[in-house]
Amino acid sequence: MVQRFDVGNRLSEMAIHNGTVYLAGQVPDDATQDIHGQTRQVLAAVDALLTRAGTDKSKILMAQVFLPDMADFAGMNEAWDAWVEPGNAPPRATVQAGLAKAEWRIEVVVTAAV
Repeated sequence: MVQRFDVGNRLSEMAIHNGTVYLAGQVPDDATQDIHGQTRQVLAAVDALLTRAGTDKSKILMAQVFLPDMADFAGMNEAWDAWVEPGNAPPRATVQAGLAKAEWRIEVVVTAAV
């Protein structure tokens, strides 16, 4: 059975299937902040969704980080390193990509075990 959360016409915010939770790309609510602030917002959204799914960041199986400007890589990593649980850093890919809104400096997609 597939369980979907916050289903819209275009996408669901999260889906759970067979003990795995899949998050849609998480973006900042307040795009006026710098990369640190935007990254913290996105990671807080990831935490909130994982909590709703009955899991947490220690069970992340894979994270994908999208940055429109690789000059933000170090700043994103500072916020990431402060957030990631020691001993449970997940596999992660970080790529440069154009995002749907020019003011967004980061988007993160996560897959986790429930």
